Amino acid sequence: METVYAARYIHPMQNSSVIIIIPVFNDWEAARLLLGQISETAGREQLSLSVLLVNDGSIEGPPPGFGRVATLPNLAEIRVMNLRGNLGHQRAIAIGVTHVAVNWPCRHIVVMDGDGEDSPDDVPRLLKRAIAEGDRKVVFAERVRRSENLRFRAGYQIYRFLHGLLTGHKVRVGNFSVVPHVLLNRLVIQADLWNHYAATIFKSRTPHVMEPCPRAKRLEGQSRMNYIALVIHGLSAMAVFADRVGVRLLIANMILIMLVLGAMAAVVGVRFGTDLAVPVWATTAFGHLANLLFTSIGLSIAFLFIILGSRSAAGFLPIRDYQYYIAEVITLMPGDS
Repeated sequence: METVYAARYIHPMQNSSVIIIIPVFNDWEAARLLLGQISETAGREQLSLSVLLVNDGSIEGPPPGFGRVATLPNLAEIRVMNLRGNLGHQRAIAIGVTHVAVNWPCRHIVVMDGDGEDSPDDVPRLLKRAIAEGDRKVVFAERVRRSENLRFRAGYQIYRFLHGLLTGHKVRVGNFSVVPHVLLNRLVIQADLWNHYAATIFKSRTPHVMEPCPRAKRLEGQSRMNYIALVIHGLSAMAVFADRVGVRLLIANMILIMLVLGAMAAVVGVRFGTDLAVPVWATTAFGHLANLLFTSIGLSIAFLFIILGSRSAAGFLPIRDYQYYIAEVITLMPGDS
Protein backbone atom coordinates (compact mmCIF):
# COMPACT_ATOMS: atom_id res chain seq x y z
CA MET A 1 0.00 0.00 0.00
CA GLU A 2 1.33 3.43 -0.91
CA THR A 3 2.14 5.70 2.03
CA VAL A 4 0.85 9.27 1.79
CA TYR A 5 2.60 12.05 3.70
CA ALA A 6 0.50 15.12 4.45
CA ALA A 7 1.20 18.16 6.58
CA ARG A 8 -1.61 19.67 8.62
CA TYR A 9 -1.60 23.27 7.43
CA ILE A 10 -3.91 25.89 8.90
CA HIS A 11 -5.02 29.29 7.72
CA PRO A 12 -2.65 31.88 9.21
CA MET A 13 -5.39 34.04 10.65
CA GLN A 14 -6.65 31.13 12.79
CA ASN A 15 -3.61 31.21 15.04
CA SER A 16 -1.43 34.04 16.34
CA SER A 17 1.29 31.94 17.96
CA VAL A 18 4.94 31.95 16.92
CA ILE A 19 7.36 29.05 17.20
CA ILE A 20 11.09 29.78 17.38
CA ILE A 21 13.36 27.01 16.08
CA ILE A 22 16.88 27.01 17.55
CA PRO A 23 19.55 24.37 16.78
CA VAL A 24 21.84 23.60 19.75
CA PHE A 25 25.07 21.63 19.92
CA ASN A 26 26.46 21.53 23.49
CA ASP A 27 25.92 25.30 23.79
CA TRP A 28 23.32 25.06 26.57
CA GLU A 29 24.47 28.02 28.65
CA ALA A 30 24.14 30.39 25.69
CA ALA A 31 20.76 28.80 24.91
CA ARG A 32 19.64 29.35 28.53
CA LEU A 33 20.54 33.04 28.36
CA LEU A 34 18.86 33.33 24.97
CA LEU A 35 15.64 31.80 26.32
CA GLY A 36 15.63 34.46 29.03
CA GLN A 37 15.90 37.22 26.42
CA ILE A 38 13.15 35.63 24.32
CA SER A 39 10.89 35.50 27.40
CA GLU A 40 11.56 39.18 28.08
CA THR A 41 10.73 40.04 24.45
CA ALA A 42 7.51 38.01 24.60
CA GLY A 43 6.38 39.81 27.76
CA ARG A 44 7.33 43.27 26.53
CA GLU A 45 5.70 42.86 23.10
CA GLN A 46 2.74 40.72 24.27
CA LEU A 47 3.63 37.88 21.89
CA SER A 48 2.70 34.21 22.16
CA LEU A 49 6.12 32.63 21.69
CA SER A 50 7.04 28.95 21.92
CA VAL A 51 10.51 27.48 21.42
CA LEU A 52 11.71 24.28 19.78
CA LEU A 53 15.33 23.54 20.70
CA VAL A 54 16.77 21.07 18.21
CA ASN A 55 19.45 19.16 20.12
CA ASP A 56 21.90 18.30 17.34
CA GLY A 57 23.40 15.21 18.97
CA SER A 58 24.97 17.14 21.86
CA ILE A 59 27.41 15.24 24.04
CA GLU A 60 26.40 17.41 26.98
CA GLY A 61 22.75 17.49 28.04
CA PRO A 62 20.78 20.51 29.31
CA PRO A 63 21.75 21.48 32.89
CA PRO A 64 19.33 20.81 35.78
CA GLY A 65 16.48 23.30 35.90
CA PHE A 66 16.92 24.25 32.24
CA GLY A 67 13.68 25.74 30.90
CA ARG A 68 11.91 26.27 34.23
CA VAL A 69 8.64 28.21 34.11
CA ALA A 70 9.72 30.40 37.04
CA THR A 71 12.60 31.84 35.03
CA LEU A 72 10.73 32.00 31.70
CA PRO A 73 7.25 33.21 32.65
CA ASN A 74 6.32 34.67 29.26
CA LEU A 75 6.96 31.64 27.03
CA ALA A 76 3.97 29.49 26.08
CA GLU A 77 5.93 26.26 25.61
CA ILE A 78 9.45 24.87 25.31
CA ARG A 79 10.21 21.59 23.60
CA VAL A 80 13.55 19.86 23.09
CA MET A 81 13.90 17.66 20.03
CA ASN A 82 16.76 15.19 20.48
CA LEU A 83 18.27 14.02 17.21
CA ARG A 84 19.86 10.58 16.89
CA GLY A 85 23.26 12.07 16.09
CA ASN A 86 25.15 15.21 15.16
CA LEU A 87 23.97 16.26 11.69
CA GLY A 88 25.13 19.88 11.56
CA HIS A 89 23.02 22.95 12.23
CA GLN A 90 21.63 23.24 8.67
CA ARG A 91 20.23 19.73 8.81
CA ALA A 92 19.01 20.28 12.35
CA ILE A 93 17.10 23.31 11.05
CA ALA A 94 15.66 21.23 8.19
CA ILE A 95 14.33 18.62 10.60
CA GLY A 96 12.98 21.22 13.03
CA VAL A 97 11.20 23.18 10.29
CA THR A 98 9.60 20.04 8.88
CA HIS A 99 8.56 18.80 12.33
CA VAL A 100 6.78 22.09 13.02
CA ALA A 101 5.15 22.11 9.58
CA VAL A 102 3.67 18.67 10.15
CA ASN A 103 2.96 18.61 13.89
CA TRP A 104 2.76 22.08 15.43
CA PRO A 105 0.19 24.58 14.08
CA CYS A 106 1.13 28.25 14.38
CA ARG A 107 1.02 31.46 12.37
CA HIS A 108 4.77 32.01 11.97
CA ILE A 109 8.02 30.22 12.64
CA VAL A 110 11.25 32.01 13.48
CA VAL A 111 14.58 30.38 12.67
CA MET A 112 17.51 31.70 14.67
CA ASP A 113 20.91 30.56 15.95
CA GLY A 114 21.32 29.68 19.61
CA ASP A 115 24.40 31.73 20.49
CA GLY A 116 22.64 35.08 20.85
CA GLU A 117 24.07 36.72 17.73
CA ASP A 118 20.52 36.71 16.38
CA SER A 119 18.90 39.13 18.80
CA PRO A 120 15.38 38.38 20.12
CA ASP A 121 14.79 42.15 20.11
CA ASP A 122 14.64 41.93 16.29
CA VAL A 123 11.96 39.22 16.28
CA PRO A 124 8.99 41.65 16.67
CA ARG A 125 10.30 43.76 13.79
CA LEU A 126 10.58 40.70 11.52
CA LEU A 127 7.10 39.53 12.53
CA LYS A 128 5.58 42.93 11.83
CA ARG A 129 7.21 42.95 8.40
CA ALA A 130 5.82 39.47 7.66
CA ILE A 131 2.32 40.59 8.66
CA ALA A 132 2.70 43.77 6.59
CA GLU A 133 3.54 41.57 3.60
CA GLY A 134 0.28 39.68 4.14
CA ASP A 135 2.08 36.53 5.33
CA ARG A 136 3.04 35.87 1.71
CA LYS A 137 6.82 36.29 2.05
CA VAL A 138 9.71 34.98 4.12
CA VAL A 139 11.40 37.84 5.98
CA PHE A 140 15.18 37.57 6.40
CA ALA A 141 17.31 39.62 8.75
CA GLU A 142 19.77 41.40 6.45
CA ARG A 143 23.10 41.91 8.16
CA VAL A 144 24.08 45.59 8.16
CA ARG A 145 26.92 45.26 10.67
CA ARG A 146 29.04 42.28 11.71
CA SER A 147 30.97 41.74 14.95
CA GLU A 148 33.62 39.22 13.83
CA ASN A 149 37.36 39.86 13.61
CA LEU A 150 39.10 41.31 10.55
CA ARG A 151 40.38 37.94 9.27
CA PHE A 152 36.91 36.45 9.31
CA ARG A 153 35.37 39.46 7.58
CA ALA A 154 38.04 39.35 4.86
CA GLY A 155 37.40 35.66 4.24
CA TYR A 156 33.66 36.29 4.26
CA GLN A 157 33.99 38.97 1.59
CA ILE A 158 36.00 36.58 -0.61
CA TYR A 159 33.32 33.94 -0.13
CA ARG A 160 30.58 36.43 -1.00
CA PHE A 161 32.39 37.31 -4.22
CA LEU A 162 32.86 33.67 -5.26
CA HIS A 163 29.30 32.78 -4.29
CA GLY A 164 27.89 35.63 -6.37
CA LEU A 165 30.16 34.80 -9.30
CA LEU A 166 29.25 31.10 -9.37
CA THR A 167 25.58 31.17 -8.39
CA GLY A 168 24.35 34.62 -9.39
CA HIS A 169 23.04 35.26 -5.85
CA LYS A 170 24.63 37.67 -3.40
CA VAL A 171 25.11 36.45 0.18
CA ARG A 172 23.27 38.91 2.41
CA VAL A 173 21.54 36.78 5.04
CA GLY A 174 22.01 33.93 7.49
CA ASN A 175 19.46 31.67 9.15
CA PHE A 176 17.66 34.41 11.10
CA SER A 177 14.24 34.73 9.48
CA VAL A 178 10.46 34.58 9.87
CA VAL A 179 8.46 32.15 7.76
CA PRO A 180 4.64 32.28 7.63
CA HIS A 181 3.31 28.79 8.32
CA VAL A 182 1.41 28.72 5.03
CA LEU A 183 4.72 28.92 3.13
CA LEU A 184 6.22 25.87 4.80
CA ASN A 185 4.62 23.53 2.28
CA ARG A 186 7.01 24.99 -0.32
CA LEU A 187 10.02 24.13 1.83
CA VAL A 188 9.24 20.65 3.15
CA ILE A 189 9.32 19.17 -0.37
CA GLN A 190 12.73 20.67 -1.23
CA ALA A 191 15.58 18.15 -1.06
CA ASP A 192 18.04 21.05 -0.90
CA LEU A 193 16.75 21.93 2.58
CA TRP A 194 19.04 19.16 3.80
CA ASN A 195 22.06 21.21 2.70
CA HIS A 196 21.23 24.85 3.35
CA TYR A 197 18.08 26.54 4.67
CA ALA A 198 18.45 30.07 3.25
CA ALA A 199 19.80 28.96 -0.13
CA THR A 200 16.84 26.60 -0.52
CA ILE A 201 14.40 29.49 -0.06
CA PHE A 202 16.18 31.46 -2.77
CA LYS A 203 16.43 28.53 -5.19
CA SER A 204 12.80 27.46 -4.69
CA ARG A 205 11.72 31.01 -5.59
CA THR A 206 9.82 31.36 -2.36
CA PRO A 207 8.86 35.06 -2.07
CA HIS A 208 11.15 36.83 0.38
CA VAL A 209 12.18 40.27 1.59
CA MET A 210 15.02 41.66 3.70
CA GLU A 211 14.78 43.60 6.96
CA PRO A 212 18.02 45.31 8.12
CA CYS A 213 19.22 44.00 11.50
CA PRO A 214 22.66 44.41 13.11
CA ARG A 215 24.33 41.25 14.34
CA ALA A 216 24.51 41.00 18.14
CA LYS A 217 27.31 39.69 20.38
CA ARG A 218 27.62 36.06 21.37
CA LEU A 219 26.07 35.52 24.82
CA GLU A 220 28.45 32.95 26.26
CA GLY A 221 31.59 31.00 25.39
CA GLN A 222 33.38 30.72 22.07
CA SER A 223 32.04 29.75 18.70
CA ARG A 224 32.38 26.03 17.93
CA MET A 225 32.56 26.75 14.20
CA ASN A 226 36.17 26.45 13.01
CA TYR A 227 37.34 27.51 9.57
CA ILE A 228 36.90 24.02 8.13
CA ALA A 229 33.30 23.96 9.31
CA LEU A 230 32.75 27.45 7.87
CA VAL A 231 34.14 26.38 4.49
CA ILE A 232 31.87 23.32 4.52
CA HIS A 233 28.95 25.58 5.40
CA GLY A 234 29.76 27.86 2.46
CA LEU A 235 30.15 24.96 0.05
CA SER A 236 26.80 23.56 1.24
CA ALA A 237 25.15 26.82 0.18
CA MET A 238 26.79 26.59 -3.24
CA ALA A 239 25.80 22.91 -3.52
CA VAL A 240 22.15 23.95 -3.53
CA PHE A 241 22.90 25.75 -6.81
CA ALA A 242 25.05 22.89 -8.17
CA ASP A 243 23.34 22.87 -11.56
CA ARG A 244 23.75 26.64 -11.95
CA VAL A 245 27.39 26.51 -10.82
CA GLY A 246 28.01 23.66 -13.25
CA VAL A 247 26.51 25.59 -16.17
CA ARG A 248 28.59 28.69 -15.40
CA LEU A 249 31.78 26.65 -15.13
CA LEU A 250 30.89 24.82 -18.34
CA ILE A 251 30.43 28.12 -20.18
CA ALA A 252 33.72 29.45 -18.80
CA ASN A 253 35.44 26.23 -19.87
CA MET A 254 33.98 26.44 -23.38
CA ILE A 255 35.31 29.99 -23.68
CA LEU A 256 38.73 28.69 -22.59
CA ILE A 257 38.55 25.97 -25.26
CA MET A 258 37.80 28.57 -27.94
CA LEU A 259 40.75 30.68 -26.76
CA VAL A 260 43.06 27.66 -26.82
CA LEU A 261 41.92 26.74 -30.33
CA GLY A 262 42.57 30.32 -31.40
CA ALA A 263 46.03 30.25 -29.85
CA MET A 264 46.82 26.92 -31.56
CA ALA A 265 45.73 28.37 -34.90
CA ALA A 266 47.96 31.41 -34.28
CA VAL A 267 50.96 29.17 -33.52
CA VAL A 268 50.42 27.22 -36.74
CA GLY A 269 50.03 30.46 -38.69
CA VAL A 270 53.24 31.93 -37.27
CA ARG A 271 55.15 28.69 -37.86
CA PHE A 272 54.19 28.14 -41.49
CA GLY A 273 53.12 31.59 -42.62
CA THR A 274 55.98 33.78 -41.42
CA ASP A 275 59.70 33.75 -40.76
CA LEU A 276 59.24 34.73 -37.10
CA ALA A 277 59.11 31.22 -35.67
CA VAL A 278 62.00 30.22 -33.40
CA PRO A 279 63.15 26.59 -33.90
CA VAL A 280 61.31 24.14 -31.57
CA TRP A 281 59.21 27.00 -30.17
CA ALA A 282 56.14 26.22 -32.29
CA THR A 283 56.21 22.50 -31.46
CA THR A 284 56.56 23.16 -27.71
CA ALA A 285 53.84 25.82 -27.65
CA PHE A 286 51.49 23.67 -29.72
CA GLY A 287 52.07 20.70 -27.40
CA HIS A 288 51.28 22.71 -24.26
CA LEU A 289 48.16 24.16 -25.86
CA ALA A 290 47.04 20.68 -26.96
CA ASN A 291 47.40 19.43 -23.36
CA LEU A 292 45.36 22.38 -22.13
CA LEU A 293 42.74 21.71 -24.81
CA PHE A 294 42.28 18.04 -23.86
CA THR A 295 42.16 18.95 -20.17
CA SER A 296 39.48 21.57 -20.86
CA ILE A 297 37.44 19.11 -22.90
CA GLY A 298 37.67 16.58 -20.06
CA LEU A 299 36.51 19.20 -17.54
CA SER A 300 33.61 20.15 -19.82
CA ILE A 301 32.47 16.54 -19.93
CA ALA A 302 32.77 16.29 -16.14
CA PHE A 303 30.74 19.49 -15.62
CA LEU A 304 28.11 18.18 -18.03
CA PHE A 305 27.70 14.97 -16.04
CA ILE A 306 27.58 16.94 -12.78
CA ILE A 307 24.74 19.08 -14.16
CA LEU A 308 22.80 16.08 -15.44
CA GLY A 309 23.41 14.16 -12.22
CA SER A 310 22.20 17.00 -10.00
CA ARG A 311 19.00 17.25 -12.04
CA SER A 312 18.15 13.55 -11.83
CA ALA A 313 19.37 12.51 -8.36
CA ALA A 314 16.71 11.78 -5.75
CA GLY A 315 17.90 12.86 -2.31
CA PHE A 316 16.52 13.65 1.11
CA LEU A 317 12.82 14.58 1.03
CA PRO A 318 12.12 16.50 4.24
CA ILE A 319 8.42 15.69 4.66
CA ARG A 320 9.09 11.98 4.09
CA ASP A 321 12.44 11.40 5.80
CA TYR A 322 12.72 13.87 8.69
CA GLN A 323 11.15 11.53 11.28
CA TYR A 324 13.91 8.93 10.96
CA TYR A 325 16.44 11.33 12.52
CA ILE A 326 14.39 12.19 15.62
CA ALA A 327 15.05 10.20 18.79
CA GLU A 328 12.43 11.96 20.92
CA VAL A 329 10.67 15.26 21.55
CA ILE A 330 10.46 16.34 25.21
CA THR A 331 8.23 19.11 26.56
CA LEU A 332 10.13 21.08 29.21
CA MET A 333 7.34 23.52 29.91
CA PRO A 334 4.51 23.56 30.63
CA GLY A 335 4.78 19.77 30.95
CA ASP A 336 7.78 18.80 33.08
CA SER A 337 8.24 22.00 35.03
